[in-house]
Amino acid sequence: MNRLLLAGAAALSLSACVTTATPAEPVQGALSEATIKEATRILSSDAFAGRAPGTEGEDKTLAYLVERFAAVGLKPGNNGSWFQEVPLVEITGRDHAPLVVRGAGGSDSFAFASDWVGVTYREGARTALDNSELVFVGYGIVAPEKGWNDYEGIDMRGKTAVILVNDPDYMASDLTGPFGGKAMTYYGRWTYKFEEAARQGAAGALIVHDTYPAAYGWNVVESSWTGPQVYPRRADGGASQTAINGWLQKAAAERLLARAAKGDLATLSAAAARPGFRAVPLGVTASTSFANDLRRFASKNVIGVLPGRSRPDEYVLHTAHWDHLGRCTPDPDGDDICNGAVDNASGTAALIALAKAHVKAGPTARSQVFLAVTGEESGLLGSEYYAANPVFPLAQTAGGVNMDALSLAGPSRDVGVIGGGKSALDDYLARALAEQGRAGTPDANPQAGYYYRSDHFSLAKRGVPMLYVKGGQDLVTGGRAAGAAADADYRANRYHRPGDEFDPAWDWSGVMQDLQLYYRLGRMIGNDSAWPNWREGDEFRGTRDQSCAAGTRGC
Repeated sequence: MNRLLLAGAAALSLSACVTTATPAEPVQGALSEATIKEATRILSSDAFAGRAPGTEGEDKTLAYLVERFAAVGLKPGNNGSWFQEVPLVEITGRDHAPLVVRGAGGSDSFAFASDWVGVTYREGARTALDNSELVFVGYGIVAPEKGWNDYEGIDMRGKTAVILVNDPDYMASDLTGPFGGKAMTYYGRWTYKFEEAARQGAAGALIVHDTYPAAYGWNVVESSWTGPQVYPRRADGGASQTAINGWLQKAAAERLLARAAKGDLATLSAAAARPGFRAVPLGVTASTSFANDLRRFASKNVIGVLPGRSRPDEYVLHTAHWDHLGRCTPDPDGDDICNGAVDNASGTAALIALAKAHVKAGPTARSQVFLAVTGEESGLLGSEYYAANPVFPLAQTAGGVNMDALSLAGPSRDVGVIGGGKSALDDYLARALAEQGRAGTPDANPQAGYYYRSDHFSLAKRGVPMLYVKGGQDLVTGGRAAGAAADADYRANRYHRPGDEFDPAWDWSGVMQDLQLYYRLGRMIGNDSAWPNWREGDEFRGTRDQSCAAGTRGC
């Protein structure tokens, strides 16, 4: 549930419980452009082959991060080790049969990759749907607190759910509505929809892709959902999950519904957006199959710490994911390495640069933790594992900042605040922005649900206040039009594609602005004695309160 952060950061005042860093401490950190630039270049080079977990690219990434963390003066963060092992399984589907939909009037065949994609979370040698009845379940949401249940009255056992992407009110013009208006909630995320389909006992789940509500094109789906897929290892080998999770091209879904003759996509979508919607059995079945190659392995989170000066058992987190897609769908020139220079070699390099500056400035009262996590591109796997198995107790973690895909568009007058208004960390952000003469701008694309799409979410949902701040849109050169154009160009041409490569001509001045902001936030939280919490009524407030009440130290 995104809230507006007031655009003028100077207009925001610190709450009474927030104190700032010691007055003698300089606002500016000794941050090195050369450090972040070189680390980004190295991590995104072809030698690292896209930094996929469980590959030689991971080995090189881990070795480089340990080398750099040690060189800047951090200590190993996990009881003398730099690593936290994250048990994973890689499942690579192959020999995909078409998705065949049969009804009374005949059958249609949908080609893998161009019409649909599908994977399995189950650790089996073969996956199949055999004449599984298709049911249109609208947005696939069960939200008792909102009086909403798209599965009410339907037994999904053995059936396959056809699901719309995003939330029922994503077309709203503002942020008002039962599901946050145009701001996506967690109910709109594909992760939630597949989890709910599994809870309902469905055999399969297919989300209808549409570029605007998904916030990315079919090319992103095809690239991300084909080839090796990495998942957390589950005690039941994934038996509790649906047999197939996947996506349908919008045009393919329209063909499918024409075969079903239960209403076209537009009509059914309109009905699904209204309270009281009931699932629609489509009267057609789906069949497909594919083989799976399995590989079980342990990936690793990398953890470095700068112990606190006076309260070392209290912690401030700086997070970024080191992984990317590895080998992916080739570009027309045949390049099949998704280097992930922006996403997220830049954020990982920022951890190194920030750590170096914090060490040079000396410890804050609280310990500063630098956490490079694995498996973000596969569903926040590394941060989820850390949050479920924290090295540093969550009730003793004051809060943190996540860095994912820094902006190379140049200096800006603002920053994008994802999930603004959710916690008392906004007060620190307002002060830090005022010191920079910049403003906080509400999420420019709330329908994309970015607050639920990066690693801070794994910690936030367990109660730890986390900030997620993106590069600004109001560029010093060109204003908001130039900022929007740069963002659109990246998403259309480089995001999750081989084109996300290091460019020696990049302007790093905007990145250095943002690094100074992240540095300042770390110093402020690290030297404070207050314990930030979520705002009253926020979805994560109750979890934080319970965590604090159960602990004997910390918040």
